[in-house]
Amino acid sequence: MTSRLTQEVQQIFANDGVIAQLVSGYSCRPQQQQMASSVSEAIWHGQNLVVEAGTGVGKTYAYLVPALLSGKQVIVSTGSKNLQEQLFFKDLPALQQMLDIKLKVALLKGRSNYLCQRNMERQLSGADVMDSQVLDDLLRINQWAGQTIDGDIGGINTVSENSAALPLVVSSKETCIGKACEHYEPCFTRKARQKAMEAKIIVVNHHLFLADSVLKETGFAELLPDTDAVIFDEAHLLPDIAVTYFGQQLTIKSLLNLIEQFANLYRQSMADSPQIAAMTARCLTQLEQWQSLMFATEQVDWRYLLSNRELMAASWGLLEELTAYKNMLLGYLGRNEEFDDCVEKLDAYLSKLAAFFQCDNHNSAYSVEYGYRHIVLRISPINVAKECEALFRTDTSWIFTSATLQINRDLGLFTKALGLNTANTLILDSPFDYGRQALFCVPRHLGSVSQHDNATKQLVDVAIQAINAAKGRTFMLFTSHRMLNQVAQALHGRVQYPLLVQGQAGKQTLLKKYRQLGNAVLLGTGAFWEGVDVRGKLLSCVIIDKLPFMSPDDTLYKARAEGVMREGNDPFMSLSLPQAVITLNQGVGRLIRDEKDRGVLILCDNRIVNRPYGQAFINSLPPMRRTRNLDNAVRFLEHID
Repeated sequence: MTSRLTQEVQQIFANDGVIAQLVSGYSCRPQQQQMASSVSEAIWHGQNLVVEAGTGVGKTYAYLVPALLSGKQVIVSTGSKNLQEQLFFKDLPALQQMLDIKLKVALLKGRSNYLCQRNMERQLSGADVMDSQVLDDLLRINQWAGQTIDGDIGGINTVSENSAALPLVVSSKETCIGKACEHYEPCFTRKARQKAMEAKIIVVNHHLFLADSVLKETGFAELLPDTDAVIFDEAHLLPDIAVTYFGQQLTIKSLLNLIEQFANLYRQSMADSPQIAAMTARCLTQLEQWQSLMFATEQVDWRYLLSNRELMAASWGLLEELTAYKNMLLGYLGRNEEFDDCVEKLDAYLSKLAAFFQCDNHNSAYSVEYGYRHIVLRISPINVAKECEALFRTDTSWIFTSATLQINRDLGLFTKALGLNTANTLILDSPFDYGRQALFCVPRHLGSVSQHDNATKQLVDVAIQAINAAKGRTFMLFTSHRMLNQVAQALHGRVQYPLLVQGQAGKQTLLKKYRQLGNAVLLGTGAFWEGVDVRGKLLSCVIIDKLPFMSPDDTLYKARAEGVMREGNDPFMSLSLPQAVITLNQGVGRLIRDEKDRGVLILCDNRIVNRPYGQAFINSLPPMRRTRNLDNAVRFLEHID
């Protein structure tokens, strides 16, 4: 029997419903109605639901309307800050006005998005030894701090988003001392969390949700309430993000900062304990030297480094020194509350470091990530289904949606990855007329993509013809920065349209410039394959360099592949192919964003037509007309006005 909530939601989305009356140009879409009804039933009956909703279904309203009308407390989790802010500042206010309801809604970000008054105070107290540019930025931030209501550093427009001052003053788990802080009451992070606890709809992102649910490392008890329902948009990102939170990671910079905190505490209040100063200096030196050894290898797979005798001796020597340091510090417990808190954090860090060095779990990947000056050590489980199954087993209704979840019309891979054994599943195709609106071209006579120099030349030749026919208005999506940079250099001076290249500016700045210019060509890698919405003739052509298979040298992939082979299965069919299909679908999804859009997709990789696995890609793509003749694609582009 249809629930009361579902009946109410169906009326909202009807031909003569509230949305049709108030949204100009709105047309009733059966797919949107079906999704809204399914979400309503899931929320009402406390069920789990997985929905792939193709581009144009209108999935945002299809899950927000039931959430707003249910009367229940609902978390909406997204994969990106951009969508998070769109929901909070645009979609939710618009819908509340349309539906004539007023509910408390909260936007909650990770703690590193909020100013920490204590960190701000401490940085200004050490201003005499600070770089002048950093000091200038700190003073601007401090001026803003006296005016801000929410402390969200996204609201600062007087310093660069890349300013070296920002990481010094944002909230962090490492520096937070909770209720012992003199700024606890006015703390921006605490107040944001308090708002979330009181709200009916709480908008977060996947990283924050999993950090809270899995790690419970918030500093103020639990961050998020146990709600009636959780809705994950951009859910295709969840399996990989979950790996991070069900594994372990240790940032060497955090460990260095923590040890430096002991040096500060010694200078401020423990000067009668010179042993602390001596051992702190020794540990800092040894840790820096060990990190330099790691940078000299630049090897990302820790298992590969186990045979390096010099490095192993240095690693276990470092752990021994840090353990002796911790044992010495234990003798000073009880003298200073902040000191005691730091010792507890050091003990947790050393446990992580020991687990990484031991490298004894065959069901995990042990990898090293090299940053600008510091490294991150990661232990990543190759399978998180059991952990996710436990997480999603509560009485909460769990709803997962994305435009790209299925492989060969099957959602089983996604549900298996998250341990969703009892979820209802639904695939809703896009309402767009792809046969009329879009053309998919894999040009004939392409050479192998593995012959890099030849592949680059072919890609450039194809791109020049397509870009000229499209009068600019093109996205070029790449699977590697190397290819992006080579093509950008080759196109320079050979096309008359503005080239916007990833790295020249931030993602949002480049997209804003692309829209303003009206005839630009944007070249980007992973960040531009998803979460980008450019409508109309501004984007008429999408060119993809090759099928987006994961690198076989990726540490986590190698560990997963070994696990799959131990079970007697093929890692290519179980891991590489499904991941590439979903990623390609994300890139293709940039092309047609509206029922009036028209455009051409060009893939410069003939493996999709001459390898048996190519059919899996084709079956999962929208039903576009297909051609092998580049001239057909050029003519199609020339007629887009």
